[in-house]
Amino acid sequence: MPCGPSGRRAKLGKVVEFNNSWNSSCPSQLSTGLVPSDALVHATDLASFITASPSSYHAVAEIIRRTKAAGYHVISELDKWNIVCGERYVVARDGAVICFVVPPTAGPNTPFTIIGTHTDSPGFKLKPSPTFGSAGFWQAAVEVYGSPLLNSWLDRELELAGRIVTKDGTTHLIRSGPLLRIPQLAIHLDRSANDNLVLDRQRHMQPVWGLGELEDADILAYLAGTHHFPSTLRREDIVGYDMFTADTQPPETFGAGNALFAAGRLDNLLGTHAALTAILNFDTEGVNTISVFAAFDNEEIGSNTRSGAAGTFLQDVLRRIVLALGGQAENRTRSLAGSWHISCDVGHGIHPNYTEFHNSDQQPLVGRGPILKINANQHYATDAISAALWNTACHEAGVPHQEFVSNNEVPCGSTTGPITATRLGIRTVDVGAPILSMHSARELASTVDPWYLSKALAQALRLEVPGSVG
Repeated sequence: MPCGPSGRRAKLGKVVEFNNSWNSSCPSQLSTGLVPSDALVHATDLASFITASPSSYHAVAEIIRRTKAAGYHVISELDKWNIVCGERYVVARDGAVICFVVPPTAGPNTPFTIIGTHTDSPGFKLKPSPTFGSAGFWQAAVEVYGSPLLNSWLDRELELAGRIVTKDGTTHLIRSGPLLRIPQLAIHLDRSANDNLVLDRQRHMQPVWGLGELEDADILAYLAGTHHFPSTLRREDIVGYDMFTADTQPPETFGAGNALFAAGRLDNLLGTHAALTAILNFDTEGVNTISVFAAFDNEEIGSNTRSGAAGTFLQDVLRRIVLALGGQAENRTRSLAGSWHISCDVGHGIHPNYTEFHNSDQQPLVGRGPILKINANQHYATDAISAALWNTACHEAGVPHQEFVSNNEVPCGSTTGPITATRLGIRTVDVGAPILSMHSARELASTVDPWYLSKALAQALRLEVPGSVG
């Protein structure tokens, strides 16, 4: 697969492909060592996927590109759906996308097996009136998106990536390449920085992107004036945008035997890529459920958007599949009662320098396989039956697996799992790959765990909930 991004612009539901000029360095060739060769192949492809996905919108474009190449039919929410048994489909809504595979034997009561992930990552979003300046620097006004680990974003070359809408109704997917940097104050001017670094989100986290007089600066005009857009585009044509920062350093393996994998946006492009790989390679022979891969947007800010897990996107798609297969409300209820959902998001591996933050009896290790997330207060939606299904999938896939439960003094976060379980009334399990430095601009995983996770997800797509409706 060639490295580097491809752009996309959509107008009135139609997609037009075009290329941006910036091309980041390709991930280095992963060498062999203690890591299985199949895991290295998976890591190389994960690196390419992350490089192509600096924003949730780019991730959706990359998923559509890959599914189309694999024979999926791209369908629109605006059209009447004609679902044919034995075929594969993909549909997008903003920064979210759903892929599904209909087995030849499917009917209106056929249950669903769903893998849910998310496409967004913590970072910074460009504000309205995005250009200001101080001390001879041009700066970009940004708002904190989600809960990034702020200090990890300092002194990195960042790009702007996302979508811009123009007066003619066209949505342009763009990425700037290295453009921004949030410079840290020198140690000579803050002798206490190594002891007590405090970052003000408004004053200290605004990136620089150029030098000169402020009246000459307009970051949107700069983008419009470059070859990232058609040559006819003018600054005044831009009427809306959703633009985010992304680290431009390419993914990399390193360490003894290339056992370690570092990249931006592992949360949760690692899980999204694992699920995508599982469904792209899925064989429906002998399968009696409809396989679904749902990648939501906006998980990092609570999922309460039209393209988030708390929105109606998945619910709408499942309802329309049942209707297209000749079913009604009764069939949909029966179908969901026999369905299950694998919520796949990265989790916390034990940190060698901070072991006290983990539960003393459950300490998942990076490189030892995917984790099953458990929480008594249902911040993770795992229960006994869904845990049994997941453990069976791992066993049948030959994948080592672990459990994660939080230290009682360190409350856990949550995922899209409980949201989907609540919205659809569907049995759910929460799983993922263990990583370190979660919400950093550059996170750390093992090279082998993404491959393990994808193998387990592929096997999970073949399992049925005991007593499910046929």
